[in-house]
Amino acid sequence: MLLRGFATVLRRPKLFLLGALPPLVTSVLFLAALIALLVNIDDIAAWMTPFADGWAPEWSTALRVALGLAVVAGSVLVMVVGFTGITLALGAPLYDKIAEEVEHELGDAPPEADEPFAASIARGIRQSLTLVLISVAVTVLLFLAGFLPLVGQTLVPVVAVLVGGWLLGTELVGAAFDRRGMRRLCDRRRHMATRRVRTLGFAVPCYLLLAIPFVAVAVFPAAAAGGTILARQLLPPAQPAH
Repeated sequence: MLLRGFATVLRRPKLFLLGALPPLVTSVLFLAALIALLVNIDDIAAWMTPFADGWAPEWSTALRVALGLAVVAGSVLVMVVGFTGITLALGAPLYDKIAEEVEHELGDAPPEADEPFAASIARGIRQSLTLVLISVAVTVLLFLAGFLPLVGQTLVPVVAVLVGGWLLGTELVGAAFDRRGMRRLCDRRRHMATRRVRTLGFAVPCYLLLAIPFVAVAVFPAAAAGGTILARQLLPPAQPAH
């Protein structure tokens, strides 16, 4: 689906280039934040674990490495979900156009949504904030799990990627669901849950690629197109809207 998304946007170079501008702006901001985190992660881990100062070096190092990985994994999760929400809000008309192109290319396109533009933007921002808050809550759990030897170094990053992919997928299918009158997050989650493997098979690679600064600039327009393709598979156009 991601490759099909690339094929769709690359056939429309102007649309692809315009769709790359919002993620370019947000990439610069989030890259600066990520670099600051990575540069200071040793100090942050030490600051969080003053009780380990008197431990044997191997134990304190193991704890702080696990904790550092948990903090980075959780922070990337929040950043990617927040990055997606901010980028979609900045480029809303462009990504709606990409979704529209996919709908018309595949046929049985639903009519334009009758929601006022301002109301649509406000709802999109509100829903993105909800997903960011969920990702923050998951980050707190990952932070706590980071204190567990071995688990913090192995399971935590995997869970972060799976949760991040799921939340990202929830964002990317939004335009197609909105066009069908399904404007609540619970509508998206309900239909995504019917095909979890397919959803994660699309969303996890998108999540990993969008976590790479500036790679996201090229990937984001294709991910937006792929999200519409996924939404059509979760909810065929012929199915009545709720």
